[in-house]
Amino acid sequence: MSKAQRLPPLQTLVFFEAAARHLNFTAAAQELATTQPAVSQRIAMLEADLGVPLFKRGHRGVQLTADGVHLFEAVHASLGGIGEAVARIRERQADQVLTVGTDFGFAAYWLMPRLAALRADWPELDVRIVTSQNEIDVRGDAMDMAIAFGSGRWPGCEAQALFPELVLPVCSPAFLARHPRIGDNPQALLKLPLLHLESPEPARWLTWRDWFTAQGLSLKDERHGLTLNNHTLVLQAAMTGQGVALAWRPLVDELLKGGQLVVACDRPLRTERGYFLVQPGAQRPSATLRRFKAWIEQACLEAAP
Repeated sequence: MSKAQRLPPLQTLVFFEAAARHLNFTAAAQELATTQPAVSQRIAMLEADLGVPLFKRGHRGVQLTADGVHLFEAVHASLGGIGEAVARIRERQADQVLTVGTDFGFAAYWLMPRLAALRADWPELDVRIVTSQNEIDVRGDAMDMAIAFGSGRWPGCEAQALFPELVLPVCSPAFLARHPRIGDNPQALLKLPLLHLESPEPARWLTWRDWFTAQGLSLKDERHGLTLNNHTLVLQAAMTGQGVALAWRPLVDELLKGGQLVVACDRPLRTERGYFLVQPGAQRPSATLRRFKAWIEQACLEAAP
């Protein structure tokens, strides 16, 4: 760059552009969150640097000189182009951040094992997983979408079914070896330690009492087991041989394939509830949200039992 092409300080040009656009130094100062004397000083510095006046100063305000008009057109177009480029970069960056809410079990046993492959294919994606065992409030909590368990009814939201509630009793291979008489006899489970997932009333998910009722049996005493407040802990207890747990498919499919868990009694029970992809109804989905949604839909189809 030649000496004649040497640029003035960028901040000085920003002050000039605002003053020339408003033709008012006070209005420019308000826009730039500074004072009118500070704007005047910057303009004077720019005029001294260029060696020409850029404004005609009068009692009724200021007007641009011919040189001022020429400079304003160039600076205004350049700053506008820079602003548009910065906005696109910021929008693209913000568009790549995705906050997803779900429960502990789904996050630990279904979502996390698949995220590595997704992020390898989509490295610019920044995923934030928010977990809760309580009912998720997609509209009230700061999240883009939720993979939530329930009946499919979330007021003010759009819910798309991913897979139904399909529950079956599971335990560790060692536990089953110690109790080989279970077989296909659900009554045998009544005498064994059961692992319970704590649930509010009314229960949001299937309980051992529900499962036994479906088998024509009655669970009279739930105290001879262990109650835990999230599904991850329940499955951990089952894998360490502490009892029989109710497990949700396909969350436990990999644990069954890997042999960490086995089916204790092959009596699966299906309900009308299940996992749903939930989004606020008024939300306009971003490109990132649409892509993630397509990925999870396909992954659920592949994982369906």
